[in-house]
Amino acid sequence: MARGGPKLDDVRRQELGQSFQDGGEHYERVRPGYPGDSADWLIPAGARDALDVGAGTGKFTVLLLDRGLSVSAVDPSADMLDQLRILHPGVAASVGTAEATGFAESSFDVVSVAQAWHWCDPLAASTELSRVLRAGGRLGLIWNQLDTSVPWVHRLSRIMHAGDVYRPHFQPPLGPEFVELESHVTRWEDALTTTEIMELAKSRSYYLRSGDTTRAKVLANLDWYLHDHLGHSPGAGLGLPYLTLTWRAAKA
Repeated sequence: MARGGPKLDDVRRQELGQSFQDGGEHYERVRPGYPGDSADWLIPAGARDALDVGAGTGKFTVLLLDRGLSVSAVDPSADMLDQLRILHPGVAASVGTAEATGFAESSFDVVSVAQAWHWCDPLAASTELSRVLRAGGRLGLIWNQLDTSVPWVHRLSRIMHAGDVYRPHFQPPLGPEFVELESHVTRWEDALTTTEIMELAKSRSYYLRSGDTTRAKVLANLDWYLHDHLGHSPGAGLGLPYLTLTWRAAKA
């Protein structure tokens, strides 16, 4: 979730990020992938080796593989990486973080961080990711956000506590190791059923760290909004509008 608000402090970042330590199978099943043009725009010409940081179950990893790159992946969650290894057995996947990847200096042409930079310490992560990039290498930061410019999606995001609000002038924080920051936006729709949207809410950090009472309230509100207020039949299909926000920066 790209946000323009206050920076998460280290304690809060760890507390929220910890909610993703388990549930890799559910995350893979309900979270959206990424549009191909986000990877096409990001990957520099001639790139051979890529590192996907905060790779999770491999939602962005697959785009790197599909474009012929040799891909390594790191994530702090062993459970998420178990799913990635099942789906993409050719990827060298290891437990690690953006601040401590465990890879040798100058190993990669491109490093991607999809749906995870907001969990990182941007200065420490910039130093580490610059270290593992080769000269002329590129860093990519990618987020999927619900397209809250669509009124019904805006209300849905509030019920889900998604926190996704597109701010055109927002820029992700980076250390001095990176320059020439550029941005790219893709608008697309994910085909889901109303049941799958409710499952999607269960993969959000707000839901994962909440107690049973709050979780029940979120699901009841979603049930009312999707089926009573919007009038969809239970299990009906619809297109959920997304924005994919991609930033790229060059190694200084």
